[in-house]
Amino acid sequence: MTSKRKPYKTYPKEFKLEAVRLMETSDRPASEIASELGIRRNLFYKWKEQLERKGESSFKGKPGRPPKSEQGEADRYRGQVFDLWSRQC
Repeated sequence: MTSKRKPYKTYPKEFKLEAVRLMETSDRPASEIASELGIRRNLFYKWKEQLERKGESSFKGKPGRPPKSEQGEADRYRGQVFDLWSRQC
C-alpha cells in the first residue's frame, strides 16, 4: 500500500518575515520558536538566508515554476521542441 505525499505547505511572505525577525530578536532557541509556530527549525535558516541574499524581494513564489497562466504556453513550446528534435533524429 502506497501513501501519498502531503502537499507542501506554503506560508505568506509576512509570516516568513515575522518568523525571521522573531528568531533574530528573541533570546529563545530557534527550535522552540519553530515548535510554537508549527514549522521545522531548518525553515528559519532557509528563510533567513534568502532574506540576506535577496532582501525584500525574497519570497515571491515557488522557484523555478512558472505561474499557472504561463504553464500552458511552456508545455506548447516544449512539445514543439520535441517535434523538431524527433524529426532530426
